[in-house]
Amino acid sequence: MSTMSKVSVATKRLLLGRPFRSDRLGHTLLPKRIALPVFASDAMSSVAYAPQEIFLVLSIAGISAYALAPWVAVAVAVVMVVVVASYRQNVHAYPSGGGDYEVATVNLGSNAGLTVASALLVDYVLTVAVSVTSAAENIGSAVPFVHEHKVLFCVAGIALLAAVNLRGIKESGAVLALPTYAFIVGVLLMLLWGAVKIFALGDEVQAETSQFGIVAEQPHLMGLAMAFLVARSFSSGCAALTGVEAISNGVPAFRKPKSRNAATTLLLLGSFSIALLLGIVMLAQQIGAKYVLDPAKDLTGLPNGYQQKSILAQLAEAVFRGFPPGFYFIAVVTALILLLAANTAFNGFPVLGSVLAQDRYLPRQLHTRGDRLAFSNGIVFLALAAIAFVVAFGAEVTSLIQLYIVGVFVSFTLSQTGMVRHWTRHLKTETDPDARRRMQRSRVINAIGMVMTGTVLIVVLLTKFTAGAWMAILAMVLLFGLMKLIHRHYSAIEDELETAEDSDEVLPSRSHAVVLVSTLHLPTRRAIRYARATRPDSIEAVTVNVDDRDTRILVGEWEDSDITVPLKVLASPYREITRPIINYVRRVRRESPRDVITVFIPEYVVGHWWEQILHNQSALRLKTRLLFEPGVMVTSVPWQLNSSESRARRAESKYLAPGSARRGFAGADQQGRQAADGRSEPAMPPKDGDQRR
Repeated sequence: MSTMSKVSVATKRLLLGRPFRSDRLGHTLLPKRIALPVFASDAMSSVAYAPQEIFLVLSIAGISAYALAPWVAVAVAVVMVVVVASYRQNVHAYPSGGGDYEVATVNLGSNAGLTVASALLVDYVLTVAVSVTSAAENIGSAVPFVHEHKVLFCVAGIALLAAVNLRGIKESGAVLALPTYAFIVGVLLMLLWGAVKIFALGDEVQAETSQFGIVAEQPHLMGLAMAFLVARSFSSGCAALTGVEAISNGVPAFRKPKSRNAATTLLLLGSFSIALLLGIVMLAQQIGAKYVLDPAKDLTGLPNGYQQKSILAQLAEAVFRGFPPGFYFIAVVTALILLLAANTAFNGFPVLGSVLAQDRYLPRQLHTRGDRLAFSNGIVFLALAAIAFVVAFGAEVTSLIQLYIVGVFVSFTLSQTGMVRHWTRHLKTETDPDARRRMQRSRVINAIGMVMTGTVLIVVLLTKFTAGAWMAILAMVLLFGLMKLIHRHYSAIEDELETAEDSDEVLPSRSHAVVLVSTLHLPTRRAIRYARATRPDSIEAVTVNVDDRDTRILVGEWEDSDITVPLKVLASPYREITRPIINYVRRVRRESPRDVITVFIPEYVVGHWWEQILHNQSALRLKTRLLFEPGVMVTSVPWQLNSSESRARRAESKYLAPGSARRGFAGADQQGRQAADGRSEPAMPPKDGDQRR
């Protein structure tokens, strides 16, 4: 094994760990205590930025509009209750892991399913971008360096999350558990202690922004204008609902009984999220916390050098005033949960991508599992897409969140519509009274969810479209079209391979072997012997004259040798190798269209990466071109150089089963591996002018 290969393998094992056997997939399934931080961290952590988005939008109308914040939060909580109750029906009815995509496809058709899939894929990417960006903002409240280098921090955070998830879902869950539970406990204790200080002890708890004034952009909003502002604040607060759908996609990752464990985890998710959301909004209003888009322009009475903190950081600073460890604990666990909240997308996106790939709507590479039984290709793609969004929007939460939410409410609405049709269809055939009552109850729950999420979707579209949501919609439309094209391609290939007439039903009349030669040496002799062993009807050796002197020497050596195969010299006025051979093969095919031509190419097999640089790539170019020629077969004849022997010996212990050498398989296995090895190099040395091409 080459030094470069050793380093790459060692690095991969260090980052990802040892590979898992396929039969260990059951050992990666999650108990509820780990499933909660894996799948619910996004929804629970959104309470770190959803409340401040409510205050941010209301600040447009001035301080007086903050009185509406608790009512907006209650409206969001009501939607959360309905959505959680609705999705508990989903995980029982569709536990296979297709989630909203499966529900919509089965009940509403493939176009509805693709609409849901495109919305969810875009939303998963934005989940990562928004969560990591919000983490940078929160930790930047305590660490100015992070605030000054937010983009770099976000890119590093996404890369770290991808690496953790590539190690496997169970390992990532173990990493997530402690920060997630620390966040829940820490924030609940902060809210409880704040309430005790204000209402029981009578202490005056004030946020640092309580003494600042707000310069309202629209101070006299009334009627429809105020209603529109409240609706926009509500739509921003609905970011707290993101991540609920991930559990329906991740049911297969739960331990048995899968549906029941998923439903329980969903209930815990909703309970914690609602408690945190309502508590933060009400405490923030009580202590006079403020949050605006541009502090320098929108706040009055600011001290020099003031840096705006997040709502959660303002609460922690006020509640734990005189106890700095409390403030820093909340800042750290908030940053961690926001950073790790993106893990929900890292579990949802690859699973959905795998289902879509299996249905031939995405490249098949997304369906395969990596060394650690995770969908590695999906994880890498998600990380790269999220990094692109973060860089493009400069890691600004307010900018990114305008693109957010649209996708998730598209999937919510279509999913609940599909569930209503699901129960209606089953009620037509169900005769058991108890089962019918359960179905009717579930249909009512899903119908309420359909109406409510559809209403929220309309509100989100009306209030966020011009603010940036149109970009998310455009991305969904483009992704929808791309998946349609991919599916059309796979379907066309399948139809061609299954229904097209087999042009090879009639056996070729003759077999003609062509051995490519540049020098008379051992690899050439092996190629000729192997070509003869295939018993072709005719055989000839072919060389290309790119240098008259070398060609004369080769012809002389050929005539003096014991080789009886005729040697044909192809002229090449422009010192090309590939084109003369292609033209010659085509000419032979035209003269005998029913013959099959097999081209034998001698190749070196080298053992070190740097040796590849020292050999030309003429064999690779020839094989690439010949593959497009009908009626032409290409056969590589490997010649193992001494440098490849040490690599082969090291590989034997990895690839050969115990006793293989005694059974006579070692040599065959080694030769087969080397023949198929991508590091094989052509045994046709470069001639003058070859490098110029």
